[in-house]
Amino acid sequence: MPPRHTPESIVIEDTPAAILEWAARHIEHVGIHQGPRLFDGPGRTATLPCWPRGALQVAAGHGRGAAGRTYDWDRIDRARDQAFGLLAETLAGHPVEADDPAAAKALNREVIDRWSAEPGRTAADAARAFRTAAARAEHALF
Repeated sequence: MPPRHTPESIVIEDTPAAILEWAARHIEHVGIHQGPRLFDGPGRTATLPCWPRGALQVAAGHGRGAAGRTYDWDRIDRARDQAFGLLAETLAGHPVEADDPAAAKALNREVIDRWSAEPGRTAADAARAFRTAAARAEHALF
């Protein structure tokens, strides 16, 4: 049975491409909500807004692990970080680089958030960006 791409799913992907595809399906379901309505919308979680960075976190299992089930969180977190990097590069149109891993993570978040906040941004735009990044992930060597 294919994974259900909703916050209720206990399936947590562990590759960048799979996380990006899951996030694309999730954002198609919840949409993008900006400004004061950031936490509105169906399928949102209590702590994650309905927008691209939140969709990536949900896809990587944030708040979705099932009790009694074992997950390889180190592997999932690595794949999530790689997915964030690939998405940021896709949105920026060039590699997003920083001197250290913490700065790179912050820069990736900034690129994604700035893109997400542009007026008129749609769930279809985000899903397309996720899928473009996922296609790049399939060919990347990590």
